[in-house]
Amino acid sequence: MKRFRHLIFTAALGLSALHAQAASVLVVLSDADHLDLKDGKVFPTGFYLNELMQPVKRLLDAGHQVTFATPGGLAPTLDKSSDDKKYFNNDDAAWRTHRALLDALKLTSPEASPVISLARAAQRGYGEFDAIYIPGGHAPMQDLLTSRAVGEALAAFHAAGKPTALVCHGPIALLSTLPDAPAFTRALAENGHATAQPGWIYAGYRMTVISNAEEEIAKGLLPTGGAMKFYPQTALEQAGGKFSSNNEPFTPHIVTDRELITGQNPASASGVAQALLTRLASPSVKHH
Repeated sequence: MKRFRHLIFTAALGLSALHAQAASVLVVLSDADHLDLKDGKVFPTGFYLNELMQPVKRLLDAGHQVTFATPGGLAPTLDKSSDDKKYFNNDDAAWRTHRALLDALKLTSPEASPVISLARAAQRGYGEFDAIYIPGGHAPMQDLLTSRAVGEALAAFHAAGKPTALVCHGPIALLSTLPDAPAFTRALAENGHATAQPGWIYAGYRMTVISNAEEEIAKGLLPTGGAMKFYPQTALEQAGGKFSSNNEPFTPHIVTDRELITGQNPASASGVAQALLTRLASPSVKHH
């Protein structure tokens, strides 16, 4: 009996330790279901399945809590072109597992989505969260880059030195912390060049994002004759970021600098997830 009670006590201690290590992660997605291109063309898009669900599944499997938010609290849109096993190393079972988890979470359901607005998240207090994650897909190019709410959220995590992870087109959201993000992106779209604004909190950070070379390769995804107003690599470089690239297009590339974790493309999502999990396991990260 004593041995049995000892086993129960040991198991309870283990569960307590596991609970103590659980972190709370804010996952921010775009409200947009399209990207406005040059010449009035429109590209239907949203988030990429693997870029959202590979890190989310890893976080949930590790026992962490995940809260989903968009600037306006709308249910996010899945980019249908990403709903493909090729983004899961052609592993059909992995693709179906991640898709099933997305369906179970009801994220894209207009009626049942658990997504909250960033205003609601701010009311709860960003101090409640231990990390923030922003996946890609082209949708962040539509709204996250100039969203004041996104900028306030990122600035809060930056000020606290909390892990800030983004992948593929997601890092474009870093522009939202510029003193005047709309003016910067407008100049870039109109002139192909924008002047760096003093006071950008990520100036001088090493970072990655989908490269100009990769965007050129992926142009076939856009409508015939369609072209993006600018590429995210160009935008982040002109804002003052130190861009780092892979040597071969669409191979994994992850860059960490201080609290910032960035991944270059869809193939980098798992690496970003691992880097984030490693950071969350660090004794320096206080869990809430």
